[in-house]
Amino acid sequence: MNDVIRWNDQYYIRASSALADDRTQVLKQGETFAVFDRYGDIHEVLPGPQGLYHEGTRFLSRFELSLGLHKPMLLSASVKEDNALFTVDITNTDFTLNGKRPVTRGTLHICRTRFLWQGTCHERICVQNYGMIKLPLSFTLTIDADFADLFEARGHHRPRRGRRLTTVRSKNGLVFGYTGLDRTIRRTRIRCSPAPKQVTSKGFSIDTTIPPHTSKVWEIAISCEIEPQPNRVFLSYDRAQHEANRALQKSKTLDAHVYTSNEQFNDWLNRSIADLHMLISETPHGPYPYAGVPWFSVPFGRDGIITALQMLWMNPAPARGVLGYLAATQATEERPEQDAEVGKILHETRQGEMAALGEVPFGKYYGSVDATPLFILLAGAYYERSGDLRFIKSLWPHIQRALHWIDRYGDPTGSGFTTYARQSPSGLVHQGWKDSHDSIFHADGTAAEGPIALCEVQAYVYRAKRAAADLAGVLGEVDHAAALISEADSLRVRFERAFWCEELNSYALALDGRGRPCRVRASNAGHCLYGGIAGKERGGRTAGALLREEFFSGWGIRTLATSEVRYNPMSYHNGSVWPHDNAIIAAGMAAYGDKQGAIKVLAGLFDASLFLDLHRQPELFCGFSRRPGESPTLYPTACSPQAWAAGAGFQVLQACLGLQINAPQRLVSFDRPVLPPFLERVEIRNLSVGTARLDLVLDRHESEVAVRVARRVGDVEVVLTV
Repeated sequence: MNDVIRWNDQYYIRASSALADDRTQVLKQGETFAVFDRYGDIHEVLPGPQGLYHEGTRFLSRFELSLGLHKPMLLSASVKEDNALFTVDITNTDFTLNGKRPVTRGTLHICRTRFLWQGTCHERICVQNYGMIKLPLSFTLTIDADFADLFEARGHHRPRRGRRLTTVRSKNGLVFGYTGLDRTIRRTRIRCSPAPKQVTSKGFSIDTTIPPHTSKVWEIAISCEIEPQPNRVFLSYDRAQHEANRALQKSKTLDAHVYTSNEQFNDWLNRSIADLHMLISETPHGPYPYAGVPWFSVPFGRDGIITALQMLWMNPAPARGVLGYLAATQATEERPEQDAEVGKILHETRQGEMAALGEVPFGKYYGSVDATPLFILLAGAYYERSGDLRFIKSLWPHIQRALHWIDRYGDPTGSGFTTYARQSPSGLVHQGWKDSHDSIFHADGTAAEGPIALCEVQAYVYRAKRAAADLAGVLGEVDHAAALISEADSLRVRFERAFWCEELNSYALALDGRGRPCRVRASNAGHCLYGGIAGKERGGRTAGALLREEFFSGWGIRTLATSEVRYNPMSYHNGSVWPHDNAIIAAGMAAYGDKQGAIKVLAGLFDASLFLDLHRQPELFCGFSRRPGESPTLYPTACSPQAWAAGAGFQVLQACLGLQINAPQRLVSFDRPVLPPFLERVEIRNLSVGTARLDLVLDRHESEVAVRVARRVGDVEVVLTV
C-alpha cells in the first residue's frame, strides 16, 4: 500500500494554494477570471491563485492599494448576488495631519467596485471625505504582471520561461509585456483616468486634496492582450458595465426560475444559478459551463455534460452548447500522447503557453473513460427535453462514432465492460470522475492495476445505449435501435453477475485488469442507480447502504465509507463530500422509488449552504461527521465556484419532485412529488416546453404535494402521478 503523497506529481494542487480562506473573492466572465483578497488586492504569491487570468495565463500578479504609508481598514467586501460586481468598502486608520492635527479613522470612505468584461478588469475607486476640513489624499497602487501559466500558479516548476519585455510608461498608464517560449506576445495594458500624479514601472501614485463632504473618482482598466489588437475598442467603466449587464440579463431570459417559501433556500438557489451563469462562456457552438475557478476555468467534457444535465429541466440551451462543442472536438484519430482514439469525447482543453508547448498534455486531452457514454446520454436527454430533431440529426454521426468508441476502444480486451488504461505517460492514471492517483483500490488498500472497469461507467454505457436506441427509433433506424437495446440488456446481466458484492450490500467499486472486483464501499455505486443498470432489489439495498452513518456525514454522502482502509475525511476522493456526487445519487435513489433518500440529501446540502460563504457550494468539503452548531469543514484547495456543485441543488430538487419534461409529447409530468418540511411551497416560473410557457405552484400537504398551473401559454399538458 502506497501512502506516500507524491509532491512532485505534475497535476497535484499544492495546499499552499488553499482557497478555504473566505477572504478570497472571485469574478469570471468569458475567458477571463480573477481572484482577489477581501481588500480587492492581489498579492504576489507563487504558488497561489490570486491574480487576473486570461486564456490560461496570469496577466496581473500584483495589485495592492496603500493609503499613505498604511494599509487601509476593511469595512466590508461583497460580491453582488448576480456575481456581476465586486465591491469593497475601506477607510483610513487614525493618523495626524502635518504631524499635529489628528484625523480619526472612518473620516475617508473608499469604495472600490470592480467587474470583468471582454478581457478587461474595470475598477472604479471613489473616495469620500466625511470630515469637516479639506484633507490631503495620497494613495499608491503597486502593480506587476508575471505572465505565469495557470499550471505555474498551481505550483508546477518550469526549467525555462519566456522573456519579459520592457515596461512601457505613459502619463496615464503602463504596459507590461512578455514573449513566451511559444513565441506569443502577451501584454497587460493598464489605464488610469484621471491621470495619476506619477507613473513608475511599479505602479501609480495619486496625490490630491478632497474638500469636506465631497468625493473624487478614479477609473482603472486592466486589459489582457494576446498579440497585437490594433482594432480593439477601449470602453469606459459605465459603457462596459452597461454592456456586461445587458449580456447577463439576456443569458437569463430562457431560464425557468425557482421561488420557494424558504428565503434561505432561495438564497442558495439564487447564488447557484448566478454561479452557473458566471461560469458559462460563449463558444462558437453555444454556451458552455466551464468547470470551476480558479484551476478548472476551461471546458471539461465530463463536468460540462453533468452540469448541462443538472440544468436541463430549467434551460436546455447549455446542453445544446455542450453537445455542439464536444461533437466539434471529438477525436478523429489515435494520438496516444493525448489518450485520444477515434470517436472519444474530450476530457479537457487548455489554452496558455504550457499547453501550447506540450509541457502539459491538456491542450486537447481525452483521458476520460466516462465522457463518451455521458455525451450520448446527454444527447438523448436533450432531445426529450427540447424536441430539437434537426440538431439531433446533425449530431447523429458523432453519436455513432461515440458508440463505436465504446465497442472498439472502450473494451480492447473483450471483457464485456468499458475500461480505461492510460496511453500517455504524462496523462491521468485514473480516468473516471475520481481521478486522483489513489482513488481506485482493493479492500486491503492496494492499488488496482488496469485496465480498470468502473462500476458507474458501465451504468453510463447502459443508459447511453438505451438513449441511443430511442434516438435511432426517432430517426427511423428500427433495426439499429433493437440491436442497441439488446446490447444494453446483455450488459446489465453481465454487470449484475460481475459487480454485485453481497457482503457489501452494494456494487464493487471496479474490476481490475484481471477481472477481480474491488470490494470497496464507495459512492460510485450510487451512480449505478442513476444509470438504471441496477436491479430493483439490489438498487434499493445500495441506496439504503449509502444513507447509513458510515456514508452519510450529516452534510451529504461521503465518497468512501468510514469503514474502508483508505478512508480519510480530508482526502480529495477517499472520504470527502462532493455536492455533484450527492445530486447524481439522489436522482438515482428517486428513480428507484426512494424519495426520502433524495430528501435527506437535499436537506444535508441545504443545511451546508447555510454555513458556507455566499451560500455557495464548493467543489467538495471534508467528510467529517456533522457536529451540532458547527459548519462543514472546508477542503483547502476546492474550487469555488464549481459548475457541477452549483447545479447540484437543482438536480436534487428535480429528483424530489419527480419532474420530467417530454417536449415531443408536449408533456410535463410530476411522479409522486415530495418536499421536505422546510419547503411548504415551490413555484416554478417561465418553464419552457417548446414554444409554450408555464408557471407552476407546488404546495406541500401532510401526505402529498399538490400541483397547480398558475399560467399556461401554448399547448402543453401537466400530469401528476401520486
